[in-house]
Parts: sequence; structure tokens; C-alpha cells
Amino acid sequence: MPKNIITHSKNESTPVQHSRPVIRRRRPPSQSPRSPINAMSLVGLKNLFFSQTRTPIPRHQSKPKTRGYPETPDWSNVSSEPLLPSNNPDHGDLESQARSKTEKANAHKGFRIDARVISDATIGLSDGLTVPFALTAGLSALGNTKVVIYGGFAELIAGAISMGLGGFLGAKSEAASYEAQKSETESLIHTSPQTILSDLTTVFEPYDLPPETLTNLTSHLTGSPKLVDFVMQFQHGVSEPASSRALTSALTIALAYFFGGLLPLTPYFFVGAEQVFEGLYISIGVMVLALFAFGYVKTCVVVGWEGGRAVRQGCFGGVQMVVVGSAAAGAAMGLVRLFNDGGV
Repeated sequence: MPKNIITHSKNESTPVQHSRPVIRRRRPPSQSPRSPINAMSLVGLKNLFFSQTRTPIPRHQSKPKTRGYPETPDWSNVSSEPLLPSNNPDHGDLESQARSKTEKANAHKGFRIDARVISDATIGLSDGLTVPFALTAGLSALGNTKVVIYGGFAELIAGAISMGLGGFLGAKSEAASYEAQKSETESLIHTSPQTILSDLTTVFEPYDLPPETLTNLTSHLTGSPKLVDFVMQFQHGVSEPASSRALTSALTIALAYFFGGLLPLTPYFFVGAEQVFEGLYISIGVMVLALFAFGYVKTCVVVGWEGGRAVRQGCFGGVQMVVVGSAAAGAAMGLVRLFNDGGV
């Protein structure tokens, strides 16, 4: 409805009424007012599908929130196992891995051969592959297979016994020298402790230890029952030999010499009495391979097995053993033939 506005003109006393229409804005059809029922239905559907049920927490059990810092998460219920299972049964925890590595290392240590045994075997094989080969080659110049076999066996037995006794006596002398040095060290500890203290300082001097550490070490060692062993090992550079060292050395050298010398003698068992030179040629072929293999292995044990440098040095060691063995065999054969032709 239009509202009437009453105004007074200047010339008329009667008020004049002016009518002004009131404009009402119409809402577009899309903006029609929602009814309360529709709004409640939407809210209900929203709560039904998107709401989460929460259990109210009493006020006395609730924790106060700290402004500016997030709450520390509780990791006690989080599993420490890997997300993906491992197909390798050896991949367990760190403790089991360390234990397995230790067991493997101990297993490898169990199969390790003593360096002194390897040294004795090398001495026996080097002499056994060279001396009997030279002797059998020299005896083959006589033209009789039985002479080569009998002479070769006699040399093998005598050489093995001689080499074994040499190893036994050498090990006994080493043990006697150790005992004498140990007795002298014990006597020096009782009679001149200052000399031993000076020796200990000399042992630790290359390591540039602090003075306090050096004093503590020397003080501890002077009152330790292991002082004699320490001085013998680090001052004199000798360790106590095993009680079975002499017997082990004798057997190792003797057996290595015997089996090494048996190789050049074996072909003569398979030829006739008058076919001595056929046995000699077969023996030479066998010994060339044996000497080369022995020289190669002996060199690679020292320098290693991997790399081109190790292969070259191993081949050089093998060729060197072949040259030495061939020279010894050639010299023995030439001398025997010279004596035989000269009627000596």
C-alpha cells in the first residue's frame, strides 16, 4: 500500500497529500526461503553419514591443552615390525644378525690352518718335488726301470726321515730358546724392575700415548701376573710354542716330502723294465704340471688370489719352480750319464 505524505505549500494552508509507491523486491525462484523441515532433514542426513560417535570424557579426566605445541603422540602401541615381510629368513633383528655373523666368523676360524703347518708343508713339498725328480731322471740314464724304482724309493724314505728329523730338532731348539729367554726375563723382573719398566715404556713409545695413560699401563703391567708373557711377546717378539709343535713339524715335513717325491716315481711302475725312457717322459710331463701348480699356489697364498697382478705373479712363481726343477733334473741326468759313459 502506498503511504501518504502530507506537505504544506507556501500559498495554501490546506495540507496536500502526495503518494509514493513502496517497491518490494522479489526473490528469484532459486532463492526461495527454505522451510524448517527441509533444513532439519539435511542436518539429519549430514549427521547420519558424516558424524562420528564420540564418548564424552569427564572434566576431571581430560588433559589441558597447551597452546602453540601439539600434543606428544603415544608410540607405545605402535608396532616396530616392518610393513612388508622379508622373504629372507636371515633378516631378523639386529641382535640375531650380529649373532649369526659371529657364528659364521667362528666357523671360518675353525677351518683355519696354522701358518707354521703351511710353512712346514711348503718346505717338504719343495724339496720332495725337486730332489727325487732329479734322482729318478739321473737313474733313468742307466736304462733299467728297477734301478730307478729301487733307488727312488730308497731316496724317498731316507729323505723323508732326514727332513722329519730336521723339523723335529728345529722345533725342539726353538722351544729351548724360548724357555731360556723366559727364564732370563723372570730373573730380570725380580732383580731389576726399573729395567723392565724402561722396556715397557719403549714398547708403548711408538704409539704416542698420553703420559697419564702410559703411567697407568706400566703400573698395571708391573703388578700383573701376565707381565712375563707380555714382555716375551712384545719386547722380544717370541710367543710360546705349542707342546706338540715338534711332533707336528716332523710329521708335516716328512709326509710332504714323501708324497711330493712319489709323483715323479709313479710312472715307472706302469712301464716295462726296458721302457725306462718312456717312464722318464711321462715323469717329466707330470712333474712340469706339479711344479707349476705348486709354484702358483705357493705364490698366491702370499700375494692373494684376485686380480691380474696376482695371476701374473702366480704364473711367474710356477714357471720359476719348473725352471729350478728342470735344471736340477737335467744336471743329475747329465752327471749320471757322464759317469756311466766314462766308466766311473
